[in-house]
Amino acid sequence: MQKDEKRKGWEIAQEIEATKTFWERLMPEKSQVMAAGYSMCALAVVFLIGCWLAGNPFEATQRIPSTFVKSMGWVGTNEWSIIWSVVFVAMLFEFMDATAGMGFGTAITPLLLVMGFDPKQIVPVVMVQQGVAGLIGTFLHKEYGNVEWKFKPMSETVKLWFYIAIPGMLAVMISVTSVYAIFKLAKVWINIYVCALLLGMGAISLYQGVASKDRKYRPKMMIGFATLAGFNKGIGGGGYGPVVTIGGLMSGVPAKSMMAVTALCEGTVSTFSIIVWLAMLTGGVVIDYLLLPSMMIATILSAVVAPWATRVFPERVWQYVVPAYSLILAFYSTYKSFPDIKKALGA
Repeated sequence: MQKDEKRKGWEIAQEIEATKTFWERLMPEKSQVMAAGYSMCALAVVFLIGCWLAGNPFEATQRIPSTFVKSMGWVGTNEWSIIWSVVFVAMLFEFMDATAGMGFGTAITPLLLVMGFDPKQIVPVVMVQQGVAGLIGTFLHKEYGNVEWKFKPMSETVKLWFYIAIPGMLAVMISVTSVYAIFKLAKVWINIYVCALLLGMGAISLYQGVASKDRKYRPKMMIGFATLAGFNKGIGGGGYGPVVTIGGLMSGVPAKSMMAVTALCEGTVSTFSIIVWLAMLTGGVVIDYLLLPSMMIATILSAVVAPWATRVFPERVWQYVVPAYSLILAFYSTYKSFPDIKKALGA
């Protein structure tokens, strides 16, 4: 009993890796296959809800005349379709997000802005997708043996959830209402902020050398990272996972369990953000769910498989993959957004 009380929540992943070979970790148990099936059914239900919302059933849901909508001739209508280019891109980024703990909103938001979508077509949909995918991922990471969630006695993984989610929810409420309801910033400035932050976090992760150092566990460090991540989440729908995941590694949390903690926290903060967005509808803010069906198709195909990849590959692999992927995201997002950034700064 005393030994159990000292468990932090990430020992299970270490034990599985120590006692099972790669091929043994690769072969799923019956309960894990059933968990994957239940998760896919839940995601399919959200996809159907997304199809309904894409038709703008409420007064506050309208087809925003973005560049993409104008090119499709959908201005002033409730027409929509599955956008397969978005599905394939979202599938890739969701897989990386669920395995490396980051990347969906961070990478796809600048790309969709470049493709001609409006922030209010992107950010609310990303919040819905990340809320659902994060909570599903939390369940699957536990079922696949990447983490344990214990409330009595409370494991460190649950404590981290509180340390990260609470300040994150406060920060996302402030940033969403400030950017989209009060100041109503142009999308290019949102893009500049997100890209600058990603480059900064990528540089910090490289400088700190998180991939090669064992660090002392300091959970309270995560309060600051969580606040910054929540602020980013509210502004652009992305920039949450890189800050929280890299922050967790710098705070001494093992990579596999930190990815599971990030899934839970991002699911919680994104779900709270959805509530904030719905509250803003009463103040005249308009939302367009055009992208939600496409996003959810991608999620069904990727979100269930990704936590399994986290289980299968060794901890050491993820200690290198996470910081490297953070840097790739930083440069990728800046590259995709460079034309608009250059134009805005030149003006």
